[in-house]
Amino acid sequence: MLKENELKKEVTRRRTFAIISHPDAGKTTLTEKLLLYGGAIRLAGTVKSRKSKKYAVSDWMEIEKERGISVTSSVLQFDYNDYRINILDTPGHQDFSEDTYRTLMAADSAVMLIDGAKGVEEQTKKLFEVCRMRGIPIFTFVNKLDRYCKNPFELMEEIESTLGIRSYPMNWPIGIEGDFQGVYNRKLSQIELFKDEGDGRQTIIQAKAGKIEDEEIKRYLGEHLSNQLCEDVDLLDIAGDEFDLKKIKTGKLTPLFFGSAMTNFGVKFLLEEFLNLAHSPIPRISTEGPINPESPLFSGFVFKIQANMNPAHRDRIAFIRLCSGKFYKGMEVTHVRRGKQIKLSQPQQFLAQDRIIIEEAYAGDIIGVFDPGVFNIGDTLCEGKQSFNFEGIPVFPPEYFASVNIVDVSKRKQFIKGINQISQEGAIQVFKPIYDGNGNPIIGVVGLLQFEVLEYRLKNEYGVDIKIDILSYCASRWIIGQKVKKEELGYTESTKLVEDQYQRQVVLFKEKWSLKKVIENNKDIQFMEIPPNN
Repeated sequence: MLKENELKKEVTRRRTFAIISHPDAGKTTLTEKLLLYGGAIRLAGTVKSRKSKKYAVSDWMEIEKERGISVTSSVLQFDYNDYRINILDTPGHQDFSEDTYRTLMAADSAVMLIDGAKGVEEQTKKLFEVCRMRGIPIFTFVNKLDRYCKNPFELMEEIESTLGIRSYPMNWPIGIEGDFQGVYNRKLSQIELFKDEGDGRQTIIQAKAGKIEDEEIKRYLGEHLSNQLCEDVDLLDIAGDEFDLKKIKTGKLTPLFFGSAMTNFGVKFLLEEFLNLAHSPIPRISTEGPINPESPLFSGFVFKIQANMNPAHRDRIAFIRLCSGKFYKGMEVTHVRRGKQIKLSQPQQFLAQDRIIIEEAYAGDIIGVFDPGVFNIGDTLCEGKQSFNFEGIPVFPPEYFASVNIVDVSKRKQFIKGINQISQEGAIQVFKPIYDGNGNPIIGVVGLLQFEVLEYRLKNEYGVDIKIDILSYCASRWIIGQKVKKEELGYTESTKLVEDQYQRQVVLFKEKWSLKKVIENNKDIQFMEIPPNN
């Protein structure tokens, strides 16, 4: 029997967070530097150093290595200072934002990465809104301080005006116009001087304890930077927000850190302050009310499914966020959607595609289990006689559509398997034309780049070549509660009636005016923009 004190201790030391950013803000580099501190890796690579074949450990698909982008979320776990840390590294590119939204549902907090020269960018705004809706703490890291950056006060104003959240600088940059010298650590009241060794990985950090008025500091910084720093710090103390832990933990105030992930400056301070200030696992909303993570009975939900992580085994993994209790290898749980008892086999934890079989895990952890094809994204798993569902995982309507044709019809079996598995991951949505005899499926995606990933994965994971023909449909609506015939809709060349993979009728539209017309002429039919829960 699990002792209450043991469970509380294990849950309390866990931190589970996602890193969100616009593409090219340095997210993958920051992730790897955090892993360096945890001893999970020995040398940080970069997705851009293609000639040396050093790739980011969080980018495990070959297409990620070739393109230098993240196209799927990665799970990374390590220990640091007696904390168990679960990082959810998410795609920054907007074409893969649906995967990021789902992954954020498994996080208790988020680190928002901002390029110091570019400020708050479009994709960051969208991801921030998801965090705001959930009310989770957000820690902000302004990156690339070793290059030219915007004025830090301007960045603070931009964060407030664009995102609607106040910030409290934990440290303050010294030199932002290409003359970066270091930061002033407000918590420790000390100057931390920066020295770039030039290879992008080795940095000497000299800490000078004491007040910024010290003569030695003035001599090192020079009169201009020294005077500027004194003025900035005085202004922060007088006019800036006060440090408020309650506001931080409710997502109303973001601790603001300045540094450089590439040169490893400020990353350790970010990590240690995050661990000190962030939540341990928080209660999760369910149909039975909030579920306490320290409840002795296990519960969790599936937030991601990934096929073929190990090309040699062609396996399929369901990623589960543990919400309460303790998990142990071989335990039987209730699969609530199906109302059946199942045994969770081959439990694993991850460093990207690298994995180890585990014996146990606790609330806050992310584990992967072998999926024989029974799991859907959003499924709830419970121990004992519990039977409830956690709040739903967001599903988004497709914005782009294409007809997919197989090149070699003898590989149709592999084609169908690949399409089904990739759709079950949530990467694509599959539609079958109802009144079209050619049998070619229509694929819907949130971002156009998903088509390229689909083509790549079918070829490399299933041995199938396809031809993709982009269609001109721009919107879709699900028909709820009844079956209709195409003539009942006032069918035109601008619309197409199809079925999704769950045999639900969907209408595709080529123009916004035809969508409006069909809905106005069919007031007895209920249309839904967002796909209903399966």
